[in-house]
Amino acid sequence: MLLRLAHDSISSALERRAISLEPPTPHFAEHRGAFSSLYLRGQLRGCVGYVLPQFSLYRAVAETARAAAFDDNRFTPVTAEEAPHLEVELSILLRPHPIAAEEVEVGRHGLLISLHGRRGLLLPQVPLEHAWDRVTFLEQTCRKAGLPIDAWRSGAIIEGFTAEVFGEKKHLPEDPVAPIEPYPFQQK
Repeated sequence: MLLRLAHDSISSALERRAISLEPPTPHFAEHRGAFSSLYLRGQLRGCVGYVLPQFSLYRAVAETARAAAFDDNRFTPVTAEEAPHLEVELSILLRPHPIAAEEVEVGRHGLLISLHGRRGLLLPQVPLEHAWDRVTFLEQTCRKAGLPIDAWRSGAIIEGFTAEVFGEKKHLPEDPVAPIEPYPFQQK
């Protein structure tokens, strides 16, 4: 249902029609952080999300899918021709919490690293997609924050979170025939 909602949010924006953001179930009314990642032919086409729960899960998915399609400044807006071919991957987050660097588990934790008003976030699936070890994951999260890659060793705040990750993403760009298994929901 949430994957359909993400697609409908994108198509409704292209068609300039409104959709209801009223959650259809109590579960979808829960406030949760969420990220929508869009892929076109195996390549990232947009990714936007809320780290902290600001809205109902239903509204968060609708808004982040639309924003990933049209507001991710790394990409041009999705076109009407591209929209039917998008693959959506959703990451439904649990609240970030302080974590020691040695406790970070690749494939289980996402990371949020911050220092001096800068912060970077990488979702739990990112290090798996790039075959990173724990140290590389920490360094790349620092890099995303615009910090020196060793900032995690020298005063940066490290927060970890888990996420339920699921979607339609079928192939990695590097291996067009390898299926991607969904990541299980995990809590600490």
